[in-house]
Amino acid sequence: MSAARPGGPGGRAGPDVAVVIPHYNHAAYLGEAVASALAQDTGPPRVVVVDDGSTDPAAEAALATLPAGVEVIRKAHGGQASARNAGARATSEPLLLFLDADDHLPPDALGRLRNALAADEDAAYAYGSMRYFGAWSGEVPFPDFDPYRLLYRSIVGWLGLVRREAFEQAGGFDEHLEGFEDWDLMLALLDCGWGAVRIDGVVLEYRKHQTSSLEDHRSRYRRLYRNLRRRHADLYGRAPELAAASDLSAAGRLAYRTWWAWRPLPARWERALYSLRFRG
Repeated sequence: MSAARPGGPGGRAGPDVAVVIPHYNHAAYLGEAVASALAQDTGPPRVVVVDDGSTDPAAEAALATLPAGVEVIRKAHGGQASARNAGARATSEPLLLFLDADDHLPPDALGRLRNALAADEDAAYAYGSMRYFGAWSGEVPFPDFDPYRLLYRSIVGWLGLVRREAFEQAGGFDEHLEGFEDWDLMLALLDCGWGAVRIDGVVLEYRKHQTSSLEDHRSRYRRLYRNLRRRHADLYGRAPELAAASDLSAAGRLAYRTWWAWRPLPARWERALYSLRFRG
């Protein structure tokens, strides 16, 4: 593993945040993601791009033309979880934000998320709504943090701003999973006794591509979900306890256990419904 152009921008107004951007063959979008991180209202954070063994010839040019002060780490291809962990290990800031190379941060995202974490010392991460752009458009709201809901749906959608202390206590992202790394980490943080805090408003602009493997392959989705339940069996065993603390009604809990957890509707039908709701 090697790093290029080390060092951060001088006079950074957000010195407590490291934004880690894993990159694999997303040369066309990388510059936009980096620019959105540097354009935060509170000042540019430390930005680290982890190139995960890109094979696209355009990747080298995209990496070479990043703004001065953006750090680049190069590593053999190991997957998104591996790239995120590599970026976290290369930094020491107390707050981490993992931004995919094809997504954007709204200008006020870091400041608002940081304020929310500062106000809740029991929260491992702060999150908010996300907005689709690309193939779909529209805002995707998420509920307040609820451990019961989290057992059956990745209610956060995106981790947002994470305390390094909590991230390291949970062991970071599991690099051996085939999917659901974010959801797995959320459950691991819950297992460690951490909560989370939601803020109002959009904190992530999520590029929606035309296809998604999890949307198109329902059997894979269910297999990955069963794997989550095995990995966090003790936590799922506490479901009755967590249900008692949830504000969901009995019908709401049933919906989470069926509609969200097992996704009974065929994938093409579910995608068609969401396409009607979010198509640009």
